[in-house]
Amino acid sequence: MNLFNVSVLKEKLAKFPRIHLVHLPTPFKKLENLSAELGGPEIYIKREDLTGLAFGGNKSRKLEFIIPDVLNKKADVIITWASLQSNWCLQTAAASKKFGIQPILILFKTYELPAEYDGNLLLDYILGADIRIRDAEKGKIVKTEDALAAAEEVAREVRESGHSPYVVSVGGSLPLGSMDIPLGAISYADAFREMFEQALAFGFEADYVVHSTGSGATQAGLVVGAKTLSEKTKIIGISVSDKKESFGRDVLKIARAAERALSLKTQTEASDVIVFDEYIKDGYGVVNKEVADIIRLVFIREGIVLDPVYTSKAMVALVDLIKKGFFKRSDKVVFFHTGGTPALFPNKHKLVEFLSNS
Repeated sequence: MNLFNVSVLKEKLAKFPRIHLVHLPTPFKKLENLSAELGGPEIYIKREDLTGLAFGGNKSRKLEFIIPDVLNKKADVIITWASLQSNWCLQTAAASKKFGIQPILILFKTYELPAEYDGNLLLDYILGADIRIRDAEKGKIVKTEDALAAAEEVAREVRESGHSPYVVSVGGSLPLGSMDIPLGAISYADAFREMFEQALAFGFEADYVVHSTGSGATQAGLVVGAKTLSEKTKIIGISVSDKKESFGRDVLKIARAAERALSLKTQTEASDVIVFDEYIKDGYGVVNKEVADIIRLVFIREGIVLDPVYTSKAMVALVDLIKKGFFKRSDKVVFFHTGGTPALFPNKHKLVEFLSNS
């Protein structure tokens, strides 16, 4: 426990321009029923799905730091990319519109869903985002170099039309395009600080934090936060897309860039980046029976709705790791619910199919 470092981290974070988008702190509570049913460890949840912007999600916390950078660079168009039902793109579009910035969303069809206005895509349309849908390899997140090339192509178009573009990577994660430093990860170093203080109010330091990991900034920020405040806490990322070797390298790169930007004395090592890739199963965004069953279980036991792409796979992993004895019964495990629940609705047919046979 290092309470001195809490104030130091707060001071370093305060140097970055920030706007108000999120209801903070997000709720933190014990999952009493699920903990009892599984027989330990004690499971707590950090409700990043209740941030308040456009149905909520972890990405709006990142945008509190990213939008000021867009404004400071005098851009009037923001260009980003992700999959068709991306919660990141929805959050970006909502935050952008709030500040008079036009969002252009390059949405890749990385899973077998129709490109109809439903879920996050419907909300993108209602917001008036400029939506560009492109085909992609199914079950995989689009390669960064391919997506960045597509974004730069759109940026040239924007400049030719007399506007100023800001290109930001999926999830606000990798520092490339117009974003020079990993602002998404910096926001999640602060999220760890917030969770750390909430857990102390409950009388403990977390042994583990478990969350779904996709583009890397959330995990990188949580790792940096843990390195700064709590050597006890291990951050476990459940990959929804990439193998742990390649993804771990990205997380490490982002974490070290965040440490430099924050002028921290910590040094994240490869051993600090823990990623499980066994739960990707049929691929990114593919709903299977395990996903459907865990969504039902958590909804019934706790009244909390998980999304079908990210948080459900992380919860499948958490329950499986508990059953395999990965955690001690006395451990305190915090599950970060990162949002994305509008993606339930375009996946309704698969969910009903699997649940009707349960």
